[in-house]
Amino acid sequence: MWCHAATHVGGEWFEISRPPYLPLGMRWEKAVLTAGVSHAFGIFDRTLCGIQETGMSPSDHWWLPEREDACGACREAADVLDDRWPQAMRGENARVSVARRL
Repeated sequence: MWCHAATHVGGEWFEISRPPYLPLGMRWEKAVLTAGVSHAFGIFDRTLCGIQETGMSPSDHWWLPEREDACGACREAADVLDDRWPQAMRGENARVSVARRL
């Protein structure tokens, strides 16, 4: 599965910070597909459950895992990713920044 870290490099300092925790219903956009099942758009033209279509894009709407039409495999993948996020790092002020001198 995918994990992202935002990295800023500049001058004598670099900063590595993690994105803030978001609940499942605010983390992924709904994939634009013709099927009647709602899939979560991941990255690289792929859904969380692994469907890949060239040029596939996210919609302007959140993928909501609690909806009846939500893909079960996308929901399982989303749960696995969510379980990997440490409980202690889910608060509002849990964004971590580390600065080091090069």
